[in-house]
Amino acid sequence: MNLQYISENRGKTTGVFIPIQEWELLKSKFKGLEEEVLGDQSKEEILQGIQIAVEEMNLIKKGKLKARDAKDLLNEL
Repeated sequence: MNLQYISENRGKTTGVFIPIQEWELLKSKFKGLEEEVLGDQSKEEILQGIQIAVEEMNLIKKGKLKARDAKDLLNEL
């Protein structure tokens, strides 16, 4: 998967760019991926998860944490 990370001017990761072909493939594999359904998680739990993900990305960028393979991540979902 060819992901590109989007960062602010201070280097903080703020987003991820996924090429459209790969996005279409992910949508076909994971039904409901595009839906805005929170499920059983509260807004606070979702925001906390995002915050943890950003912190992990910053550690990966600094070489303090090893990145996971995208296939492994998707298999975990």
